[in-house]
Amino acid sequence: MAEYKEQHKKSIRFFNDREVRAVWDDENNKWWLSVLDIITAINEQDDYQKTRNHWKFLKIKLKRENNQLVSDTIQPKDSLVPEEGSVNLDRL
Repeated sequence: MAEYKEQHKKSIRFFNDREVRAVWDDENNKWWLSVLDIITAINEQDDYQKTRNHWKFLKIKLKRENNQLVSDTIQPKDSLVPEEGSVNLDRL
């Protein structure tokens, strides 16, 4: 994804009644979703650190298996920063 631009559309989606943050990428015509939000929803896990550790372990495992997903995964620094007072579930 090209340099992050402030005009990107932000959205909150719901999966299993849990919030999943998303950002629209005009350049590539696709939505980027927060992996940590998705893992939280799938595992029904509210513990941020456990969710983060799960994603860290999964990325390591996928890299070992030469899975393409990991090399295509990006983490824009400010694209999914939650509003003040909300739960910070990190970035993509």
